[in-house]
Formats: sequence, C-alpha cells, structure tokens
Amino acid sequence: MDTATLETSSLPPTRTTVLVVGGGPCGLMLANELGRREVPLLLVNDKPHTAMNPQANATQARTMEHYRRLGFAEAIRSMGLPADFPTDIAYFTRYAGHELARFSLPSAAKARTTIRQLSGSWSAAELPHRVSQKFVEVVLHREALKHPSNALFYGWRLLSFTQHNTGVSAELERLTDGVRHTVEADFLVGADGPRSTVRRELGIRYEGETGVVRDFMGGRMFAVYVRCPSFYQKVPHPPAWMNVTFNAERRAFMATVDGHGEFAFHTQLHPHESEEDITDDDAKAMFCAAVGTALDDVEILSTGFWTAGHSLVAERLQEGRVFIGGDAAHLFTPAGGLGDNTAVEDAVNLAWKLAAVTSGQAPFSLLASYDLERRPAAVRNTGYAKTFADSLGNYRAPAHIEDDTPQGEAARAEAGEYFDRHGRLEFNIPGVTFGTRYDGSPIVVDDGTQAPPDVPNEYQPTAKPGGRPPHAWLTQEQSLYDVFGRDWTLLALNAKPSSIQPIVEAAEARGVNLTLVHPEAANELLTLYEAELTLIRPDQMVAWRGQAAPDAEALWNHVLGGPSSPM
Repeated sequence: MDTATLETSSLPPTRTTVLVVGGGPCGLMLANELGRREVPLLLVNDKPHTAMNPQANATQARTMEHYRRLGFAEAIRSMGLPADFPTDIAYFTRYAGHELARFSLPSAAKARTTIRQLSGSWSAAELPHRVSQKFVEVVLHREALKHPSNALFYGWRLLSFTQHNTGVSAELERLTDGVRHTVEADFLVGADGPRSTVRRELGIRYEGETGVVRDFMGGRMFAVYVRCPSFYQKVPHPPAWMNVTFNAERRAFMATVDGHGEFAFHTQLHPHESEEDITDDDAKAMFCAAVGTALDDVEILSTGFWTAGHSLVAERLQEGRVFIGGDAAHLFTPAGGLGDNTAVEDAVNLAWKLAAVTSGQAPFSLLASYDLERRPAAVRNTGYAKTFADSLGNYRAPAHIEDDTPQGEAARAEAGEYFDRHGRLEFNIPGVTFGTRYDGSPIVVDDGTQAPPDVPNEYQPTAKPGGRPPHAWLTQEQSLYDVFGRDWTLLALNAKPSSIQPIVEAAEARGVNLTLVHPEAANELLTLYEAELTLIRPDQMVAWRGQAAPDAEALWNHVLGGPSSPM
C-alpha cells in the first residue's frame, strides 16, 4: 500500500489531552509515543491521506532504533526498495553516461546481518534504511491506530487557537464542506510543516540562513515524481539508491522509490526556467537530459517546486502549553537526509515529557526542557546539512567533463576523487546520527567528564549523561536496547542491592515506570558504561550514571524537572 486514505464523516472529539496538528513523521510519531502511554491524543491533518509523493527518502540508524523500540522497525525495513536492492550512492556525468564515483552500502537484507558484525562508531541496534516517506507514513499511521487513546482525523485543518492557564481552545475546519468544530486540549503541538499555522499564530520566526545560492542545491529546485520502467535497460551501470548527475547543463539528484522504475527526481532550475511555464513535456525533457538518452516510457506522476539553501530553526519551540516540532521548528536543505530524522527525535523527546506531566509524575516545568534540548540539536543538524550541501553544490562541473578526450578523462578522474570523499562525508555519518547530546540540560545530571568531539564521520560511544547509551549485542539476535524498559531503565552492572533499592523505591513512590536491567555481560558493559548504575530516559538518552545515588528522591527530582505535581 502506497498511501492510506483516511477521510471520515464523523466529528473529532471535543476534548483531548494533546491536540497534534500535522500528520507527517513528527505528528504520527507523537501519536505512537503517546498512544503507547495511553495519553488521549487527537491528530488532525489537512490532507485526506498519508503522503502520496516520495518526500524524505532516508531513515537514519537512530530513527530505526526508535522504530525498533516501538516494535515496527522490521515493518519499515520491509517497505520501499526490494530487499536485495543496493542502497549505493552513485555519481555520474549523466545517468547513462560516465560513472564518476560510487559509495556502496548494504541492501535491506544485508543490513539485518551486517549490523551484528559492526563495532565502534557503528555499534548500533539498526543500520539506516533507504525508504520513501510515503511508505513510512503508512506504517506509522497503521501503528498509531492500534492505540485506543488515539483519534486521527484527516481532511481537517486548524484555523486558530487561544491559550489559557489550563489548556488550549482550537477551532478546526473540515476541508470537504467547511464544517467547523471546537476542541479543548491540555496541550497543542504544531507539527504542521514549514508554513505552520501554529508557529504563525504564536508569532515565532525562523532564524538562520536562507536564500543561499549555489551551483546546485541552492535556489529554485524542481521536483518530479516520475515512472520510467525502461530506465534500468537504458542505463549501463549497476543500480543505486541515490543517483547524482554532474555536468555543466543539467544537475540533479534522484532517489529510487521502488526499485522497479519509480524515482524522486530533483533538478536545479536555471535562471531562464520559470516554474509557471514548465509543462509535463518539459519535465520529461529535464529527466531525459539528466539520463542522457531518449526514453519513450516516461510518465510524470506529480511535480512540485521547493527552495534549497535553507538552514533555519525557529527562535523558540514552546510558548506555554503550545509546542512546535518537525519542519514547523526547523527547515533543512535535504543534504544528508536529516530533516525527517530530526523531526522524529523531536517527537520522541516531547512525548515522554508530556506523558510524565499529564500523569502527575513530573511538574509542568519539565516541558521547558524540550526547547532547551531540541533547539540546539536542530541548530546542530541544520548546520551539518548546510556543510553537506555546500560540499555538493559549490563544486562546479567543467564544460569538458563529458568529452571523450584526455582533458575530459582527467576532469572525470578529478571529479571521481572529489565525489568519493564527498560521499563518505555525507553518507557515512555515525557522528551526526548518534552524536546528538543534551549537555547543559537542566534534567541531565552532569558527571564532570568530557564529552567526545562532535564530528560527522566518527562517533565515540560514551555513557556520559546527556547522550545516547553505548550499544552492545547481548546475543546474535538481542540488542542491549531490546531489554531497556518502555519508559525509564536502570542499568545495573555488578551494583550492590543497597545502591539499587533506593532508586527503585523512589521511582515506585513517584509512580514512575522503571525497568531494572541486570545483563549477564556486566563486566564487558562496565568497560563501555564506566559506572555500575546508569539511569536511561524513555527516549533512550542517559540521564545519570554513578556508583550510587546520594539521594534517590533528589535524583528523580532532577531528571524529572522537580517534585511530582498533579495536573
């Protein structure tokens, strides 16, 4: 199934705990995270179905770890490309022309076994997966519907809202007939994209860089969702997931959607090319120019325009009981595939905090940590995406690179060396993927140790509070992450019961769902974690580590933003 059509004639509930506006990855991930914690949620989306166009095409390993935690990583990995389809990134003069460089990556089938053999920077529960957002949304929506506390209404939009001391009043409209409906909610989350109604109503602006002009990946881009079954017969090179052209006439990048002839094609528009004037025949000609040969079976499924050159983050992500996440909070140029993945982590971070506050485990002040943790992460990730876009877009093709001459051959060799380096820079990014840290957060107990350097192509596992817990395989099939709890986890490695019990008892007194984990490989894990006790948050980030908590109640007050407080 490519999309799920979800319009309904019924009215949304008039009362909910969390109202989410937007049914993309951020909104649907919120529904999954809050649904499993039985927090009543209403999601409204202004389209009648999940995504129809490919949009985001890369799911990073950290996002796949979150999908694994929720129980549907395998469902995601089975979507999109055939299991044995290469996920290579390949660079060409034109797709049927000269291949310049290729960065090889395992297929989905190989990823399942390869991950168990990796260590160091790539010690993880999951490898990345190359899959179109339109497939991912179907799975996220299907999983969200499994939770009775969720109500998902497509074909509805937010008109306006007002906020007061105890909640939010929102005015909704059904797009098919203009029916209006008022909803009262304790909290509102705007996951409604770059033109966010929620962000606009709050008067929040984007900050950062925009309008960056490059030879490629800067300025006006034309997107074509295209079907061309003969592509693989016409192109004399092995298939790849990401296909990039490098010539002086028509630069483009193209993600393979289904492995059988559907592609998400994006090309830089020239100054003389006007969006309003481009016909389907023009789109076919652009595609064929990038391929470098005539094709008779090109079918244009949809077209659109977007602007590359954004590195934007909202000036704040919260105002009272209203939050923003995903593209409403940060806007990327899609080099590195970081936008969708940053959106998912926004939802993972915010959801457990909303659940803790609504259940009375934590005070309202815990929610301030969402902005304090996720905004710096968004600034970091948009900065990395800009670096990748600069590397790709500012490297210009010489006019003779396609010539069958010694000069052309030399130019292709030089470009091949460049793209070999660039491919590793942009697509071998364990540091970006796993290295997000929340140092300085008021709900992280700093232990005074030094964080490893934040570099894109290397990740140093560390249990220093504020980052991702070091990963290990307990067996060939079981990841350490698989034994972590649904919410909080206390990892005990040869710790004395007298050190463990106060933390467990304080959690029980507060109503915190805490899982105590005693792995058999405690001695090996001690080398990784460097502490007998590690407290791991519901978003699988380290909150605290030590030999014993001097004051267990104070520890929980710290990591939950203060004493417990009923709503």
